[in-house]
Amino acid sequence: MSFNVLIVDDSGSMRAVIKKIITISGFHMDNCHEAGNGREALTLLEDHWVDVIISDINMPEINGLELLDALKRNETLKEIPVIMITTEGSEERMKEAFARGAKGFIKKPFLPEQIRKVLYDVIGVGEDGRYEENPRNDDELDF
Repeated sequence: MSFNVLIVDDSGSMRAVIKKIITISGFHMDNCHEAGNGREALTLLEDHWVDVIISDINMPEINGLELLDALKRNETLKEIPVIMITTEGSEERMKEAFARGAKGFIKKPFLPEQIRKVLYDVIGVGEDGRYEENPRNDDELDF
């Protein structure tokens, strides 16, 4: 199974690094979209579906925290998991990001294994990148 990813960072070189590290990590990525800030990300999301967003916090126009707020207000986009990726590793900043809806937090610099684990955790797939089967008994179904 492959996933569509949106990388939001005001540095084109950092977007390229993140994309490369995701590829190296073995994460199954189908389409990788890029945006230079939250405003560009919201515009891109009008025409493209993504399974996960990886966003920097500090960006011009609409920063990562403001992007979280905008996503939360949108019925269609509010369920897309967002991972914040930043050099800021303060406890307060992490708490603020999670309070605004972030599902994961990665501090720069990071290793490919770290980003793969966080991606799989927030998307809800197993170590092999596949959705795990639910060992539910068919007698428990209510339809």
